[in-house]
Amino acid sequence: MALIGRMNTLEVLKHTDFGLYLDGGMEGEILLPRRYIPRDTPSEVGDWLNVFVYFDSDDRLIATTLKPKVMVGGFASLKVVDINRTGLFLDWGLPKDLLLPHSEEKRPLQVGDYCVVHVYLDKHSKRLVATARLDRYLDQKPARYKVGEEVDLLIAEVTDLGFKAIINNAHWGLIHKNEAFKFLRRGMREKGYIREIRPDGKINLSLQPVGRHAASALEQQIIDRLREQGGKLALSDKSPPQLITAEFGVSKANFKKAIGGLYKQGLIRIHPDHIELAD
Repeated sequence: MALIGRMNTLEVLKHTDFGLYLDGGMEGEILLPRRYIPRDTPSEVGDWLNVFVYFDSDDRLIATTLKPKVMVGGFASLKVVDINRTGLFLDWGLPKDLLLPHSEEKRPLQVGDYCVVHVYLDKHSKRLVATARLDRYLDQKPARYKVGEEVDLLIAEVTDLGFKAIINNAHWGLIHKNEAFKFLRRGMREKGYIREIRPDGKINLSLQPVGRHAASALEQQIIDRLREQGGKLALSDKSPPQLITAEFGVSKANFKKAIGGLYKQGLIRIHPDHIELAD
């Protein structure tokens, strides 16, 4: 059976002048319009094609080889391209825009704004719709992360404490302001790390590796960069944070800890405007 709002591998049943009909199982035959027939993949009767199944402007099931920016069950930041009495319409990479009903809007939006949404198949209307009310779709299963684990993040909200992020499409987490050493905004996707799982279940995040292993890795990275640069690097504990982030992708605080550790080991010398390998 074809899964609506997801990628499917469906069998070609027949050719017509306007496209191919695919076997949608219980959903019946599904049209793949001629303009989406792949040129580099066999598409004769009996062949199988990888397609996305959704509803066209006339609410008929249709297939496309285009891949949308988000599928059912996923989260994404999408641009508002139109607004009417029904709701807001979002660009998700397909000819028919995705509906965000006014009842699912969390904050006032205008055409041109971006909004982080979840996509689901409405049980009553059987339509694909978006919602900006994310809480009901997150933290539905126990978080089984380990401190230091690398995770995928989608920045979703800005709060007084920092940035709320969606972890692996499943849980809420927070990047505290003092951990946000680089520019962040809603809709950005980042690699992150589990910094802490609190007793109340809330998760604190970091944008850089955590723990002693991370410190050792950064120390080695600094030593390697010094050797590449002939033993001297124009960064020090007095350098602007943005220069350190541009060079190593870490916060100034973590850089200072790393060069402090190297200094204590007798591996480098620290000067006001540079560091260098010790003799």
